[in-house]
Amino acid sequence: FRSEGIRRRPIAPVVRLDVEATMPSEIREVLIRELRFEEGGQAAGFTDADVFEVPGLVDLSALSEIASLDIPELDYPKFEGANPFDLDRSIFEIIDEKDQLVFHPYDSFADSFERFIVEAADDPDVVAIKLTLYRPGGPSPLGDAIKRASENGKDVSVFVELKARFDEQRNIFWAKQLERAGIHVVTGLVEYKTHAKIAVVIRKTNGKLRRYAQISTGNYNPMSSRFYTDVGLFTSDPKITSEVQTLFNELTGSTKPPQYDFQHILVAPTTLRKRFRKLIEREIEHAEAGRPARIRAKMNALGDPRTIAALYRASQAGVDVDLIIRGFCILRPGVPNLSERITVISVLGRFLEHGRIFVFENGGDVEYYIGSADWRPRNLKSRVEVVTPVRDSDAKTRLEYIVSTEFDDPTAWVMSSDGTYEQGRGATAVDVVTAQEEFMRGGGDPPSELATA
Repeated sequence: FRSEGIRRRPIAPVVRLDVEATMPSEIREVLIRELRFEEGGQAAGFTDADVFEVPGLVDLSALSEIASLDIPELDYPKFEGANPFDLDRSIFEIIDEKDQLVFHPYDSFADSFERFIVEAADDPDVVAIKLTLYRPGGPSPLGDAIKRASENGKDVSVFVELKARFDEQRNIFWAKQLERAGIHVVTGLVEYKTHAKIAVVIRKTNGKLRRYAQISTGNYNPMSSRFYTDVGLFTSDPKITSEVQTLFNELTGSTKPPQYDFQHILVAPTTLRKRFRKLIEREIEHAEAGRPARIRAKMNALGDPRTIAALYRASQAGVDVDLIIRGFCILRPGVPNLSERITVISVLGRFLEHGRIFVFENGGDVEYYIGSADWRPRNLKSRVEVVTPVRDSDAKTRLEYIVSTEFDDPTAWVMSSDGTYEQGRGATAVDVVTAQEEFMRGGGDPPSELATA
C-alpha cells in the first residue's frame, strides 16, 4: 500500500499551491486553472482556498545549490568528529565497564554506533541484533553490517518505519533489501509511527547471555549525523536492556502499540506523557517544600498543551524552568503571574540542534534523561518513542556540560513573552565563542575540572 502511494505521488491530485506573493495575478490564474484539470477530468478538491502566498522565496531548499558551490573561503572549515572509543579494545568490553554517552557530530558516528553494529555482525559471540531504522539514508557500512550479521547466522530483526515523511521511498528500498538478505523486517504499526531510536545486541559470554543497548535522540544515519547534534547512550545495564528488548518483542510481535508496564525507560504512547507529568509535579512539590527545584529541557519543539500547563504551574510554584527549543514553541515565557520563572532560548549555528535532553533538579539529587521525543502531542500520543534515564556519573557530567554551555551561548536567541525572539547581546562581540564552537574545540567533552568534579 505504501509503495503504491509513492508510485502515484507524481500524478496524484494537487492539494496545495504555494506562490510568491509578488506573482502577477494573470500567471497565478493560469496556474490555478491548469492545476484544476488533469487527464480524465477535473482535479478533485483543489480550490482557491488551497492557494497560499509565501513571502520571499517559495522553496528555500533550492538554496542548497548555492550552498554546494565550490567556494572554500565562504564555507565552514572541515570538521571531523573524534573517535570516542579505544580502537585496541572491544566496544562491548568498554560498555561492560560503564555506560558510554556519545555526542554527535563531535563524536564520530562511524567510530561509535556504526562500529557497535559492525563489531556485533562479526563477533562470533553475538547471537542477535535488533534495531529500529527511521531515516537511515542511503547505502552505508551500517546496512552492509546488518546483512553480514544475517549471513553469519545471527538472529537479526529490523524495524523500518515506512511512514517517515519524504523518506518513504528510501525506507521501502531498505526494507526490501534487508528482506532479501533473510532478515526479519517489520515495517511499522498501522496507526502509530515508530520514531524511537533504539538498538539491542545480545551476546553470549561464558555461557551466559548479556544484552547491550543503544538509545539515541537521532536517526541512525551516517550523513545527518555529521550536521545534526544528537546524544546517544550505550549501556549494558540489565534494567534498561531488558526493557528495550521487551519493547522490541512487542513491536515485532504485535500490531498494537506497546502495552508493557515499563519501569525504567519511558515509552510513548502509553506512559511517557504521564511519567513526564509526574516528574514536573515532583519539582513543584520540592519547590513548595523549600527544596532545590528546577527543570531544564532541550528539544526540537514544544507544543503539548497539557505539558505546557504543567510547566506554567511549576513556574507559579517557584520552579525555575529553562528551555532550549530549536523550532516552534507555543509556551510564552516571562508572563506576569503565569510564567515569570520560565526562560526559552533557541540555539542556531553550523549544526542543526536535534538532541532531546531533560534534567530535573529533584531536590538536589539531579536526574537526567535523553530520548527521541519532543513535548508535542504527536510524540506523546501517536508515536512510539523511547526516553531513557542516564545514571552514569561521567555521562551525567557530560549532559550537564552540554545543557549549561548552550544556555550560556552569547549568540542564542531569547524568546520574549509576546513570542518574538531577540539574539543575545554577546552576538556582535569580538572573539565571541558559540556553544557549538566550544564543543568543536573540545570534542564535546567537558573541561577536565568538570569531568573530575
